Amino acid sequence: MAGGGGGGTSVRSLQETPTWALATVCFIFISISLFIEHLIHLLSHWLKKRRKNALFEAVEKLKSVLMVLGFMSLLLTVTQRSIIKICISNKVATTMLPCHHSSTKTSKALQETFLAAAEASTGSSDYCGSKGKTSLISQDGINQLNIFIFVLAVMQIVYSVLTMALGRAKMRRWKAWEDETRTVEYQAANDPDRFRFTRETTFGRRHMTSCTTTSLQLWTKCFFRQFFNSVAKIDYLTLRHGFIAAHLSNNNSFNFQKYIQRSLEDDFKVVVGIRPFMWFVVVIFMLLDVHGWHVYLWVSLLPLIIVLILGTKLEVVVAKMALQLKDQNSIIKGAPLVQPNDNLFWFRHPKFVLTLLHYTLFMNAFELAFFVWVTLQFGIKSCYHERKETIVVRVVLTVTVQIMCSYITLPLYALVTQMGTQFKSAILEEQTANAIREWHAGVKQKRKKKQISLPIIIEHQLSLKSLQFLLNLRLLNMVKKLFHLLCFK
Repeated sequence: MAGGGGGGTSVRSLQETPTWALATVCFIFISISLFIEHLIHLLSHWLKKRRKNALFEAVEKLKSVLMVLGFMSLLLTVTQRSIIKICISNKVATTMLPCHHSSTKTSKALQETFLAAAEASTGSSDYCGSKGKTSLISQDGINQLNIFIFVLAVMQIVYSVLTMALGRAKMRRWKAWEDETRTVEYQAANDPDRFRFTRETTFGRRHMTSCTTTSLQLWTKCFFRQFFNSVAKIDYLTLRHGFIAAHLSNNNSFNFQKYIQRSLEDDFKVVVGIRPFMWFVVVIFMLLDVHGWHVYLWVSLLPLIIVLILGTKLEVVVAKMALQLKDQNSIIKGAPLVQPNDNLFWFRHPKFVLTLLHYTLFMNAFELAFFVWVTLQFGIKSCYHERKETIVVRVVLTVTVQIMCSYITLPLYALVTQMGTQFKSAILEEQTANAIREWHAGVKQKRKKKQISLPIIIEHQLSLKSLQFLLNLRLLNMVKKLFHLLCFK
């Protein structure tokens, strides 16, 4: 071991480390890990108690993502001795560097220090240096990669929380619009026996203008509309009316806002995950992070471009439904009735928008994680940050994309994609839950009046949860059969 007094560097193994120091470090890390695990357990228990099944599944998927990242870090730690013994020629080792070769030479003394520490800690000589070659990746590089995995895990959690929080904050204002549909004023304004010109309705005046005569004008108008009042009140009410008329036979008591909220929670399960092809995209971008190529500046721009295109497309879908309404009828009876249609979406698949949103959010989180990691590991004046204006642009772009995607595009997606021909099983779940609650309230009322006797199930003293579960299965089967008959009649 390299001892040395005074200012010498000392590298000690666990054989030369005091037991109290080892026990203290282990105690601290175990305590922090158990505390975090307990917080996640409390969150999962709270979500299950509040019947937030979609969010509970999202937390479980986020835990699986963190487990994958932790397993990657563990594999790197266990196999680092074998990895640093993989040798490559010095010529190959100086190709496709993320920093200029001259700047790499300036830190030669620092690299030698890291190398000496690695040799002392592993108890081995420079295996590749003795052969006149260079290690595929040094031990210090493996440690830095472990830190990057940790930063990426933290950013994935932060971005997931921000995405859901901003999306729900935007949709909270829709609750007042939903409550308005139950007022007398709303019923009078949307009298089903009232005839009006299509262009004179509020929905028509918003979308049927002279700026929508060509596709270029329509897309240009919708591009700017997403920044200002992306979801108007009249759009929400009109899409709600069209959805209920298409799927629920004019059941005006249906809470459309809660349904969209549950749909967004269901989509959130997809957003928090990391698909395999996204890991390959990360590997490709790390491969192309060559000095002078400015790959990560393009990585910052790509999510912004995708978000702007998606927001514009969703606005175009709403506008086209209005234009189709004008082409079908110049005079309408009652409220404007739009027709859900998959043809308005790319590839006749509304979920394709969610796939692009998922990719955008992940790449944005990866970009910010990489920026934070580089800054913490190498400093703000490293070769990764040669131009200060580039740093400002990258930070501003990542923050802008996160706000736009979470507060504008994702809620707009949750609303507009309901205009497809399919709807989610969340409706069946709500109807089943409502039926159980009504049955439960009726039983309690009858028990108080002593007008009925409890069935054999109560005689056997089964719990209320067991009874609800049995009725839930029966009602769900009945609803599914009814839905099947309606769809294939």
